[in-house]
Amino acid sequence: MQPQTVRRTRHRLFQCAAAASFLLSASVRAEDAGRPHVSVGDSWLFAVYYAVPSTTPNRTWTITSVSPDRLVGTENGEPLTLTGELNVVDSPRQSESNPRMLSFPLKVGKRWQFKSEWLFKPKSSRGTIAMDVVVVGNETVDVPAGKFEAFRLEATGELGGSSPSNTFYAGQTTTTYWYSPVAKAVVKSVHHNPYQGTTTVELVSFKARP
Repeated sequence: MQPQTVRRTRHRLFQCAAAASFLLSASVRAEDAGRPHVSVGDSWLFAVYYAVPSTTPNRTWTITSVSPDRLVGTENGEPLTLTGELNVVDSPRQSESNPRMLSFPLKVGKRWQFKSEWLFKPKSSRGTIAMDVVVVGNETVDVPAGKFEAFRLEATGELGGSSPSNTFYAGQTTTTYWYSPVAKAVVKSVHHNPYQGTTTVELVSFKARP
């Protein structure tokens, strides 16, 4: 076989391999994400920051009990309750009556709405929120824990409530967040609240059974 023919053959083989790799990657990225299987002992360390980015973990979740509709554990050593879909029902910071920021299975284009009552514990303020959530696509997201193939979700909410000092709240919240089936967690979220500003949460490390 002539050298030029060999080069052309190798080039075609490379193109075929690249195409096959792309199609396989696309098919993996397009799969639905089912409800995660969470086990006792699974844990996640997050970095929560506001204006200045940080990679220092300051929020730790550890699962201590699992039932079909509830995950019980600790957040920084204090009681934590999640739904079976990893939504926060009660934590040291807040509680919600009907949290559904995650609703499995996840699939690009899926959309849902929900309403929930909330309590923000640091200020004893409470109220309601009406949320609209959509799964907008698949993305690779880079956080301190590494790079993850993730579903990107966007949520907007109409917020209303009051505090014990008769301060009233009304406005719109926005949240962009990325769920990774591998980490079994939202590995990054960027939340804007008109009263609290922008809060970013990123996964620093995790321990979860396959």
